[in-house]
Amino acid sequence: MTDLDRFITGLPKAELHLHIEGSLEPELMFALAERNQVTIPFASVEDVRAAYSFSRLQDFLDIYYQGAAVLRTERDFHDLATAYFDRAAADGVVHAEIMFDPQTHTARGISFDTVIAGLLSGMAEAEAKHGLTSKLILCFLRHLDEEDAFATLKAAEPWLDRIAAVGLDSGELGNPPEKFARVFAAARAKGLRLVAHAGEEGPPDYVHQALDLLGIDRLDHGNRSLEDPVLTARLARIGMTLTVCPLSNLKLCVVESMDAHPIDRMLRAGLRATVNSDDPAYFGGYIADNYRAAAAGRGLDRDDLVALARNSFLGSFLDDDIVAGHLAALDAYVERTAA
Repeated sequence: MTDLDRFITGLPKAELHLHIEGSLEPELMFALAERNQVTIPFASVEDVRAAYSFSRLQDFLDIYYQGAAVLRTERDFHDLATAYFDRAAADGVVHAEIMFDPQTHTARGISFDTVIAGLLSGMAEAEAKHGLTSKLILCFLRHLDEEDAFATLKAAEPWLDRIAAVGLDSGELGNPPEKFARVFAAARAKGLRLVAHAGEEGPPDYVHQALDLLGIDRLDHGNRSLEDPVLTARLARIGMTLTVCPLSNLKLCVVESMDAHPIDRMLRAGLRATVNSDDPAYFGGYIADNYRAAAAGRGLDRDDLVALARNSFLGSFLDDDIVAGHLAALDAYVERTAA
């Protein structure tokens, strides 16, 4: 391990773009399939990994939903969460804001309560074990209609004090943010923060819609914003956080190679870019792997890496006093590891 690798691993950071179902490693998938007597379309862990070759977002989603079928009980969701938090803690994550897709599970007859209770117990264990704090983001599946999203928001009502935000994920093309304007307004009225995937495969106009029609507090991905200089300037001016996912972008062919990734251009343009792992079991790496890939591909230096970590706390939904504490700890780490 190089000095830069060690620096990245130890760098205090927050993860703001993590789909908990996307952290389901093949080994756990097989273990849960056996526990729950669920048949999956793979003969071995190796077969699963061999299937992780994607040319677009939908290729990934097809396998993602197949894998989620093994998640049945509160214990399953607890185990899924704790497995992720163990990996995140080892990568220097001190706070995570994790997304979950209740519609993926309720459509299979799994209750909303089962899903969230399991995740919350895993989050509590991670805080006790690692001191790693976390928040939940309920994501609506954009390939479904808004009425389904409203039904999901209704099911979430008993748990709203444990949910920080709502988000919008799944297949972006053909499912513009405007499709969900009413349910996002309803979520805002309930006191929830708002995030949305936009500008990954979808055009810059989807980012405009997320800003103007949904009123988002944070932008997930946002890569294609750079195609619109006026939009880029707007995002920089308002301090909008972008939750960028380098290895996901590579795996889903959003970029041709890591050498072509725009993370450094985002920083130079004054954007509050962050680095995250998205669906790490499927995209080849957790958060430190993403930092390393971005650093190697774009020649990021220590100052760039610290800026990304700093942005992750500034872009979080933590209270200001807690953010200040994390920034102080980050500064102390940088000073302690200075050459």
